[in-house]
Amino acid sequence: MTKFRGFIAIDINVTPNILNLLKDITNSNADVKLVEPQNIHITLKFLGDVQEDNIEDIEQIMKDSVKEIEPFTLKLGGTGVFPNQNYIRVVWIGIKDAEIIETISRSIDERLSQLGFKREKRGFSAHLTIGRVKTAKNKQLLLKAIERYKDFEFSTQEVNSIKLKKSDLTPKGPIYTTLREIKL
Repeated sequence: MTKFRGFIAIDINVTPNILNLLKDITNSNADVKLVEPQNIHITLKFLGDVQEDNIEDIEQIMKDSVKEIEPFTLKLGGTGVFPNQNYIRVVWIGIKDAEIIETISRSIDERLSQLGFKREKRGFSAHLTIGRVKTAKNKQLLLKAIERYKDFEFSTQEVNSIKLKKSDLTPKGPIYTTLREIKL
């Protein structure tokens, strides 16, 4: 039986504003592994290792989770870090008015638990991961770059589908492949 590393996500169109932030982070010379622009997404549910014969069931759960959701608009704005500024692991862009995304994520999480996937322990935090910090090198310069975008409005985007993705980890970074797309 074949397995793949999977997650359910909303793809994000990268805008010039997002590219400017990525450039500013790069220019800080901090030890950050940036997410490739074509891979930027909102994770609704990380699945981990998935048996390929579960794809159809996962697809049905995705359909059931969004059956009453119409296409919607989301606003990307602000920046920050997880878990905190003293110990930075993740750099993110915020999502304004994320209630619909939270509703979809909770529904998927609840329904997938019936298939044996672990439920999320932490509450859902709608964000775009744009980089993972490896060491504290040039942390202050990184924080300055992030601070400049703290109240910045990056873009407004139309969301009309959610996707089941496969993640192949390579030395150059992950390669994401869409296995199923569910239209809203």
